[in-house]
Amino acid sequence: MKNIVVIGAQWGDEGKGKIVDILAPHFDIIARYQGGHNAGHTVYIGERKFVLRLIPSGILQPDSLCVIGNGVVVSPQAFNLEVEELRHLNVECEGRLLVSDRAHLILPYHAALDRAREHRLGKDGVGTTLRGIGPAYETKAARTGIRAGDLHHPDWLREKIRLNVEAANREIAASGGEILNPEILLDEFMPDAMKLLPFVKDTATMLNAAVRQGKAILLEGAQGTMLDLDFGTYPFVTSSSATAGGAATGTGLAPKSITGALGITKAYTTRVGGGPFPTELGDAAGTLLREKGNEYGAVTGRPRRTGWFDAVVVRYSAMLNGLDSLALTKLDVLDDFDEIKICTAYHYRGAVLTEIPYGANVLAECEPVYETVKGWRQSTIGITRYEELPQAAKDYIARLEELCETPAGIISTGPERSETIIREGSAIREWMK
Repeated sequence: MKNIVVIGAQWGDEGKGKIVDILAPHFDIIARYQGGHNAGHTVYIGERKFVLRLIPSGILQPDSLCVIGNGVVVSPQAFNLEVEELRHLNVECEGRLLVSDRAHLILPYHAALDRAREHRLGKDGVGTTLRGIGPAYETKAARTGIRAGDLHHPDWLREKIRLNVEAANREIAASGGEILNPEILLDEFMPDAMKLLPFVKDTATMLNAAVRQGKAILLEGAQGTMLDLDFGTYPFVTSSSATAGGAATGTGLAPKSITGALGITKAYTTRVGGGPFPTELGDAAGTLLREKGNEYGAVTGRPRRTGWFDAVVVRYSAMLNGLDSLALTKLDVLDDFDEIKICTAYHYRGAVLTEIPYGANVLAECEPVYETVKGWRQSTIGITRYEELPQAAKDYIARLEELCETPAGIISTGPERSETIIREGSAIREWMK
């Protein structure tokens, strides 16, 4: 049995899309288990660039069956747009893509609430993508949400949406926003939503049946561990379980069916939006990381905050997710540095912390304890054999493995599929058999 979960080991944007695309041919099913259309998984194939916000990255592999699990919140408009974009790129989704009937839908009032709240909070806002993802998870927890399976009952659904719009308008008005007309909303939303219906299926039953048949499932997370609703830098987090534990609840697979976990981490650190970031750089080194790493959001275009590698964060992720291996991405971005710093601990009010502390306010006060290592000052772009890396680069990787207590089975040396090292004897090699 080979059912592997792929998670981000930092604050998201680690390069999960490329890694899932590489692994997908060795699995029968690729299932996304949390998040919404804010993921921005980017895959380069030759000269072609694919940005997948909602649909699993495995859709780019012609023989893969892809699933959007019940833990995902689905915008019908975003779903339809992405299906159409893929069709224009000669990637067909019909017959290869399923949506859980238990997945909650994002409606226009969710996005309106998101905008109204962030506007009201001003500089103290969380820094959401304003797509309504958090409010959709709220209505899910409040038991007033709309699920994909509800599309089978459109008359009942219309009445439920009217009631939800009425409730949302009260908060929108109190925040000074523009209230929504429920009939206009329904006329615009329902045609888009009904296009989703042919894809809707009881995917939990299907996935568990696939496990019994011996099929291999790759479980794809969005965002990253430090944005997990429970274990991230709360409240500067996403609204779902981005850790490996979310793969079971977000798909309906029994936990014992999941046999391995792969954590994706950059060779440095980035973060988007508000919240603490101990190794953040505001100097020329941070700018170089951003420009050479093209650190701009695939979905929003926002510049990402950049900093040195934080081993405290990735070790914490390895613990929470039970990681068998790391995939280290964007090693080549560090090629031009004479020296590279690694955060090994934090200073906090006279104490040295080696674990992530409770509370974003505490982490915001933490100062990184750095270890400085020698850079390699030569190109690693496109290297596909570990032995061909500069010795200083191999030393850097070995030190990260030691600090994070997890081996690095994949090293990415460029954005394309081919620009990748897969190390012999690693768990990843076994998963690709």
